[in-house]
Amino acid sequence: MALEKVKDIMTPLDDYAVVLEDATMLDALRALEEAQKKLPPGRQPHRAVLVVNKENKIVGKLGHLAFLKGLEPRYSKMGDLGVLSRVGLSSDFISSMMDNMNLWKESFTDYVNRAKTTRVKDVMHSATESIDEEAPLGEAIHRIVMYQSLSILVTRADKVVGILRISDLFSVISKLIIKKANL
Repeated sequence: MALEKVKDIMTPLDDYAVVLEDATMLDALRALEEAQKKLPPGRQPHRAVLVVNKENKIVGKLGHLAFLKGLEPRYSKMGDLGVLSRVGLSSDFISSMMDNMNLWKESFTDYVNRAKTTRVKDVMHSATESIDEEAPLGEAIHRIVMYQSLSILVTRADKVVGILRISDLFSVISKLIIKKANL
């Protein structure tokens, strides 16, 4: 059984939440909420908003983690949190960082106001990884694993036409494995 192509399981760009890079985090939340309403039954919810510049070119993604990190700007003073989390810091040390830096000590109203004023471009992750829509799912799996990413932009002739999400990829692959195992 040949694996499908990326284009067969990607989410088309028209079905995804997209905001301008100058939009606020609140604007991104609203766009995400609207995109969720349009999902067909049984489809996994979106976990990010794509960010475009004035030329309508995708320049980044604002995922759940980046959004939460953007609500507490003192995280930016800690350096690369991904590296910190991978070096094996103890939970006691991580708790002491939270206390010492006064993280998450403000009122909820302060975080709401931050979401209303913080620009998406200041907290998004740059979108650099992509895969051609004609690529086989094996290549897609490889790229998701190597990039350790929840999604990859899908291109046709160097133009972004969709997004491949790990949740959709996992769903298809797990169904193929179960089907094949039951033969």
